[in-house]
Amino acid sequence: GVWRQTRALLFKNCLIKCRTKKSSVQEVLFPLFFLFWLILMSMMHPHRKYDEVANTDLGPLDTSVLVNFVIGYTPPTPMAREIMKKVAFDNFEDGLITEEYLSEEELEEASFLKPSNFVGVVFKDSTSYQLRFHDSIAMSSIYTESR
Repeated sequence: GVWRQTRALLFKNCLIKCRTKKSSVQEVLFPLFFLFWLILMSMMHPHRKYDEVANTDLGPLDTSVLVNFVIGYTPPTPMAREIMKKVAFDNFEDGLITEEYLSEEELEEASFLKPSNFVGVVFKDSTSYQLRFHDSIAMSSIYTESR
């Protein structure tokens, strides 16, 4: 039954491999070639390991740079309002202005009107956000990886 069918199928496959030697060799050598190529590329671009940075006191924040600084944010959810209120009032006594916008388009228009002192914050959900400057998007360093 099953053993005879399996043996016949194995014999048939061996006959096919012996008759088509060129394609059989290619089936073995191409993956080995690509594996060698990947190993070579990873050796050319090794992962860099950086030393640990000790905890240091950076000193007081120079708030003179942040005079008339505008932080716009969207969407105006209660969580976003609470976060921006905490940023504006707990860390800076004066000079930091927060503005809420209904959509990302309004935020982008505002960034074009006052590009030098404007930073946009787009909340994706309650725990993630993107910073938007007048012509770019700043991504977190978490997403920056080695090749």
